[in-house]
Amino acid sequence: MIQLSKALSAWPSPEFEAVMKQEIECLDADLLPLQQGLSQSSHARSDKLSARIISVVEETDCLRVKAGLFYTGIIAGCSCADDPTPVDEINEYCEVRFDIDKQSAETRVVLLAD
Repeated sequence: MIQLSKALSAWPSPEFEAVMKQEIECLDADLLPLQQGLSQSSHARSDKLSARIISVVEETDCLRVKAGLFYTGIIAGCSCADDPTPVDEINEYCEVRFDIDKQSAETRVVLLAD
């Protein structure tokens, strides 16, 4: 389970977006729907993740944060010794929504459709 307690504590200060961005970028990438968000490659890389906060909506019980995630993917070959396919990184982007519970900071992540 994801907990974004620093971001929740920063709400509604002017520092919220910076804190939220930093918390997203420090998350274990396996907790994010990067693989499901691929559009040009077949395997998501988790080592170069960058986030951009698009919007924030305060609900009664949660904060809904829409964010764009920038990362890379690769088109995986067969990994044979004589495989001529180079392993090139391809830039990927997807949009997600973080629903942060205002009481516990427990956060649900949803991949948004294009």
